[in-house]
Amino acid sequence: MATSAREDTVSSAAYAVGGAALILGLLLAFAWLPRLLHARESEQVGKAAPAIRVPVVFNGEALAQPPNVKATSIGVDELKGHAVILDFWATWCGPCKAEAPILDRVATRFKSSGLVVIGISQDDDRDEGAAWAKAHRLSYPIAFDSDRSASRAYDVEALPTLIVISKSGKVIARRTGVTDGDELERLVNQAL
Repeated sequence: MATSAREDTVSSAAYAVGGAALILGLLLAFAWLPRLLHARESEQVGKAAPAIRVPVVFNGEALAQPPNVKATSIGVDELKGHAVILDFWATWCGPCKAEAPILDRVATRFKSSGLVVIGISQDDDRDEGAAWAKAHRLSYPIAFDSDRSASRAYDVEALPTLIVISKSGKVIARRTGVTDGDELERLVNQAL
């Protein structure tokens, strides 16, 4: 069964239109995704930080435990009076691993000002985040969100997600994706 040149042209045109529609759809989705994420980011800003308690799996290499942190768990409500950064991350997340050294520098720089940085691992195994943090000599503690209750409390849907909490216990910023050092320092100064 032979096809005519006209049928081949129509078939090629249909594929081209379908491909163009797919590409246009993807471009629109990526164009709107940041707006949707930003809208979600602003929902919690200005409100009291949800109270969560997560088990500590790694206490940090270079720094002593943050103030008011028990050896086995961390509760956000116990950290009022300190600026807090919650870093929701996982070892399988490339951008999360890229952001870790930035957080580590900020944690070290602002520790004496009362900043507490807590990495909250979203890995499936509680030891994965601890092992990675130890191998990379992170100075801040790593907690494990075993039942994803912390993630649900802060509506975390993408990694990395940073939650910045002021000394008074209010969420002042939420960032999804890698946050650069300058922006992170600006947010910390605002939280202090």
